[in-house]
Amino acid sequence: MTVLIYLIPIALLLGLAALVAFLWALKSGQYEDMDGAANRILFTDETPVEKKSGDEKVGPEHKDS
Repeated sequence: MTVLIYLIPIALLLGLAALVAFLWALKSGQYEDMDGAANRILFTDETPVEKKSGDEKVGPEHKDS
């Protein structure tokens, strides 16, 4: 039972820290655009990215051994 003397304040401090982190996230605008990130994953850009001459992929099948 003496372990509760240590566990209860630790649990309260962790809960308070989680509350502070959540309020900080709200204040900094983390939850402003909930649909934007979901839409960015689904739709690609209209303009294709051009491949530079030095950007060739080197995988195990392309390595010089």
